Amino acid sequence: MAVIAAIPARAEAPTPEAEIRTVIADMEAAWNRGDFEGYMRGFLNPGVVFVSRGQFQRDWQGTLDHYVRDYGGSPEKRGTLHFYDIRVEMLAPDAAQLISRYHLDRAESPQYGINTRLMRKVGGRWLIALNHVSSSETPDPNDPVEAHRP
Repeated sequence: MAVIAAIPARAEAPTPEAEIRTVIADMEAAWNRGDFEGYMRGFLNPGVVFVSRGQFQRDWQGTLDHYVRDYGGSPEKRGTLHFYDIRVEMLAPDAAQLISRYHLDRAESPQYGINTRLMRKVGGRWLIALNHVSSSETPDPNDPVEAHRP
């Protein structure tokens, strides 16, 4: 009598690039459901540095407060956030550069631009340590949201 042992197949561990893309997808989903704290879980707390409009901001909580104040209250005010054209380049086992385009889709004052991010693996999690935003007045011609407008 032969005995066959069932050995469970080991699942392949996700690549760092896939883990980073999951962080960004989770952030997008959190924003779009109005969960700004969930969105901010993608950033190193408290050490993240934000660069936008020629200014440095080194305050995780202040950034969260800004999002709640300026984008909270209603889905129309918050808009729908889309990250696309995402490019990840590994710099070291615990560091990666991410460049992506974004579109905050809303009726009043939609926002477009590019994010440049330094991702660091801290405590087993990929987090944004440096976030640089370069905004644009007009949508990217390849913007998937704009491409589907009537």
